[in-house]
Amino acid sequence: MRLLLIEDDPVLCRELEQQLRQQGFAVDSTHKGVDGAFMGETEPYDIIILDLGLPDLPGLNILKRWRSKPLTTPVLVLTARGAWHEKVEGFRSGADDYLTKPFHFEELLVRLQALIRRASGLSSASVVVGDLELNEETQTVSWISDRQQGENMELTGVEFRLLRYMMLHPKHVFSASQLVEHVYDYNDEKESNVIEVYISRLRKKFGKDVICTRRGQGYFLNPDALTQAVDDA
Repeated sequence: MRLLLIEDDPVLCRELEQQLRQQGFAVDSTHKGVDGAFMGETEPYDIIILDLGLPDLPGLNILKRWRSKPLTTPVLVLTARGAWHEKVEGFRSGADDYLTKPFHFEELLVRLQALIRRASGLSSASVVVGDLELNEETQTVSWISDRQQGENMELTGVEFRLLRYMMLHPKHVFSASQLVEHVYDYNDEKESNVIEVYISRLRKKFGKDVICTRRGQGYFLNPDALTQAVDDA
C-alpha cells in the first residue's frame, strides 16, 4: 500500500517513515503543506497521514481542499491539539480518523490498517480472501484450515505489498503500471517487468490460477482459486 506522510517535525517524520516501511508500506513524505497538498491530489495514494500543525499551510485547509475536489483517499489526522472541539472540526472537514500526539506507533499502525480495510469494504479484523489469511504483523500468509498447525508462508517485502493490495481488491483488474503505483513509492527504482516477476513468484507459491491475466487489461486475484487451493493441497 502506498502512503503519503505530511509531518513538519523532521525527526518524527524520519522515524515514522522508517517504521512504516518496515510494516510494508511504500512511503512518500514531505515536511511542507504546499507540497503535500499537491502530492495528495496528483499521486494515487491508498492512505494519507496529515499533520495539522504545518507552518506554511494549515492541515485543515489542505483537508478541506482535498475533500472539495473530491479526493476520497482515507486521511488520518495527527495533531498536538487534543481539545474535543478541534477533533470535531477535523472530522467535519473530512478526516477519517484522529490521533493526538504523543502516540504509540502500534496504535497508529492498527488505525491505518483498519482504515485501509474499511476503504476496501472489509469488516473483518484481518485480510482474508477465500481460505487465505494475510498476517500484516508478521507479513506472512497462511491457509485458514492449517492455522492451528502454525504453517505460515513467508513473503518478501514486495510480495507482501503486492499480495496485500490484490487481496484488498479481489476480482479487480489492474494493469502492471497501476500495481507499480501502489506497491512502490515515488523514489523507488523500478524495472519495466518488475510486476510480472513478482506475479510469477506468487503464482509459484499459491498456484497459477490464483492471479489471473486478462489479456490486454492486466491482472486480478481470483478468490475461488484460493479456496480451491486448500482443497487441492
